[in-house]
Amino acid sequence: MTVGSHPPYTLMVRKLESIFPLSAEEKQALHDLPVQVMKLRADQDIVRLGDRPFQCCLILEGYTSVYKLTSDGKRQLMALHVAGDIPDLQSLHLPVMDHNIATLTPCTVAFVQHRDVHQVCERYPRLTAAFWRSTLIDASIFREWLLNVGRREAYTRIAHLLCEILARLRAVELVEDGNFDLPITQAELADATGLSSVHMNRVFQALRADGLIQTKGKRIFIPNWEKMKEAGDFDPHYLHLKVDDAA
Repeated sequence: MTVGSHPPYTLMVRKLESIFPLSAEEKQALHDLPVQVMKLRADQDIVRLGDRPFQCCLILEGYTSVYKLTSDGKRQLMALHVAGDIPDLQSLHLPVMDHNIATLTPCTVAFVQHRDVHQVCERYPRLTAAFWRSTLIDASIFREWLLNVGRREAYTRIAHLLCEILARLRAVELVEDGNFDLPITQAELADATGLSSVHMNRVFQALRADGLIQTKGKRIFIPNWEKMKEAGDFDPHYLHLKVDDAA
């Protein structure tokens, strides 16, 4: 089955190859994994706190988030995931979910059972290393998010997040001439960055006024990558990508 112009595992292979070299045989093993492809609506939980999942979820289209709630229902987004990511990879070894994962936009996802991932890793031990590296990078991104929310001013904070999203989408070849789709609401971006929706709107207006971003519907264009990186205090090393840092 294909999704858009991509077979289900093409984007995952792109993602892993952006951080870890894969052989042709290893890539074929990933493509041969049994998969169940599903389309999900926006704002739909994929796994919930306390679940004991038996499968992992590969994002093929759309955006998902890791989130937690306070006792009075306030939401904090802890991570964003894009096409090619496996947001619940840790469930291979941590049987009980300690957070929620939900769609932010309509998504197409591929579910692969844990036993099949374990089997392919036993046959191809380097794939274990690739998945381990991916989870370590998730932890690196989380540390950067803590710094971003805790110490950067709102303007820099949002510029940094947009830089990160562009870099991660570019790694799976979903950026074209500095343009990428971001069909996430400003309220959701506010939940990811510790801002109010009103403050988020003001920051977007300021970024547009300064010529750092251009928006058309849900599409964002960053005309000058170097200036945007400077505005966002963005150093891509924490993403540990092998691809060149070029717009």
